[in-house]
Amino acid sequence: MTAYLSGFALGLSLILAIGAQNAFVLKQGLKKQHVFLVCSLCAISDAILITFGAMGFGALVEQYPWVENIARYGGAAFLAVYAAMSFYSAYSQKHSLVPSDSAPDSALKIALLCLSFTWLNPHVYLDTVIFLGSVSTQFSADIEAFTLGAVSASFVFFYSLGYGARILIPVFEQPRAWQILEVFIGLLMLILAASLIFT
Repeated sequence: MTAYLSGFALGLSLILAIGAQNAFVLKQGLKKQHVFLVCSLCAISDAILITFGAMGFGALVEQYPWVENIARYGGAAFLAVYAAMSFYSAYSQKHSLVPSDSAPDSALKIALLCLSFTWLNPHVYLDTVIFLGSVSTQFSADIEAFTLGAVSASFVFFYSLGYGARILIPVFEQPRAWQILEVFIGLLMLILAASLIFT
């Protein structure tokens, strides 16, 4: 149980900080569009990466640093493009007063965006594969419980964020709130893109 709780606490602490992936989940939760799909893809992707880290794949990534460089610049480019899309949306579109009335994007488009936010983000590899993987060595005797705890944290967090976002829907019945959210997401993406390039 100690190993499980340690894994849960560490996994939760790594994904609590607001980032591109979390902002995307929040936005889809507010729109009530493909929420289960988005939450599931994020949680399952995290589960795969966490398992890789706990099973020793962190060492493999460290042996090939060029993988991190590709992920760094590719992720930065993706975030910059999405930032531009958010700014354009804030400037040109008038979102419906009721988020569920807005025309939904296709499940395929949302799935691809969601997977991009996860797998093109080098911070995800640093957190789940390398950092969490290195910490997991302290629980080698109970590695399964530690891994399960970290994976559970991802599922709890993403489903809570995606479905809990609807609590904020009364605020986002105002078109101005949607514009502010789009600008905030755009700025966040640019900051994250810059952090990938300059750090």
